Amino acid sequence: MPLLFESIGVPCYPRSREFYKNCCEDDTMIRIGLCMMAAVLCASKLAAEPPSTDGDKVWALEKAYWHYVQTEDLNRYRLLWHANFLGWPYMSPEPLGKDHITDWMSGFKKNGDTLKSYDLEQLSIQETGEIVTTTYRVHARWLNKSGTERTVVSRIIHTWLPDAAGSWQIISGMSALANSEGR
Repeated sequence: MPLLFESIGVPCYPRSREFYKNCCEDDTMIRIGLCMMAAVLCASKLAAEPPSTDGDKVWALEKAYWHYVQTEDLNRYRLLWHANFLGWPYMSPEPLGKDHITDWMSGFKKNGDTLKSYDLEQLSIQETGEIVTTTYRVHARWLNKSGTERTVVSRIIHTWLPDAAGSWQIISGMSALANSEGR
């Protein structure tokens, strides 16, 4: 009665004890090989990066925001803001629109301050329908013209909305200075 390599359906007719031994060993090797291939394929799927979410895209834009502040790239910075933006930065006594979005940067520059470095502390990202809201703290280290460094910790919330082309822009936001514990 013939034996089959179950994994590939090739008949194996034992003619001698040695042939039967080789036949079984080959069958085992094929099974091991197939198991290893399956494990590699499964591992590559598990190790693959998850698909990027809108929250991930918006968080990357928050990082770009602070890079533009540090490099004083006002043109790219302005592109992040929706035409109908309304927000309330901590340094303003009243809410502001997009036409005043760089006022705070100009104020720092006018005083001779430059952004030396910053750290973003992501707190939460919430996706709701077509909007994404981010909340975070920024630990900004400013250097004044005399070389003195000071750290300003702010709490920030931004709501992002995609435009018709799918580019994300900030439609609203608010900032506040952190409390005495940096929170």
